[in-house]
Formats: sequence, structure tokens, C-alpha cells
Amino acid sequence: MTKELPNFVARLLKQAGQKVVFAESCTGGLVSGELTKVPGISEHHCGGVVTYRNATKAEYLGIPGKMLLDPGPVSREVAEQMARRVLAKTPEATVAVSVTGHLGPHAPPELNGLVFIGIARRVGRRCDVAVTELHCPRRAGRVARQRWVVQQALEILAEALAR
Repeated sequence: MTKELPNFVARLLKQAGQKVVFAESCTGGLVSGELTKVPGISEHHCGGVVTYRNATKAEYLGIPGKMLLDPGPVSREVAEQMARRVLAKTPEATVAVSVTGHLGPHAPPELNGLVFIGIARRVGRRCDVAVTELHCPRRAGRVARQRWVVQQALEILAEALAR
């Protein structure tokens, strides 16, 4: 990834007066990490959590165990809840990004490369959440898939901030 996209996202955060927080699973904090490479981002980056395992999603974010069983951790519903709940736990943040997916190598065929990215925004007293479903390139390895998802998450965040 080039440094242009994280710098662009940082400018959008600044222009919009927004602060972001992250809840990441399959990317292991890499989306947040890319943004922290931008000098001065601490004004607009609140932090994040890596909730890689289901027990951590339940404990740190309060994702119901029942939801983690059905529809499961790699789902639109869990991505929405991850974004909504990390935003609720971070009062100074105005926008949250969540990432959950299965990047292999031992993914069940129906989940292989499936990723959900959630964007939650405070709108007055309510929280609006949009979730995007993505499918990683099939032939890419795990690290390449992670880099691809990081790029997608930052692009989706940039789109949300530009609205």
C-alpha cells in the first residue's frame, strides 16, 4: 500500500472534524496500524481493539455468544455489532470501522475470502451503521489478502468521510 491513502484518510478526518476507532479481527490491527503511520494522526485516531477470537469479541465488545454461533463471526450482523459497540465504548470517537472475515488458510469453502467491513457513525443520539461485503482474490495468499482488505477498509472509510 502506498502512503497516499492513509494520508488522504487523515486529511478527510481533519477536514470533517472526525475521530475514528477500530475493531478488527482478520486484519489483526493492520488497518489501524496503517493510519498510525501518518504524522499527527493522534488528533483523529482514538485507538482500536483486535478481537481475533470469538471469546474476545464477546468479552471486549459484548457481542452475544448466540450471534457468534449463528450467523457466526464472519457475518454482516457481527460486523455491524463490532462497529456499533466499539463506537459506544469510545465516547470521543465519531466514526468506527470494523473488519471481520476469513482469510484462510483453513477456511471453510463458503467463507474462504469472505470479509465484512462496518462503518458506524454518530448521528445525533443515534448510530448509523453500513456494512460492506467483500470477497478477496482467490489466488492470493493470506498476507496479500490482509493487505487487500486494509486497502478496502481505508477506501470505504474515505468514502464515508467524504459524504
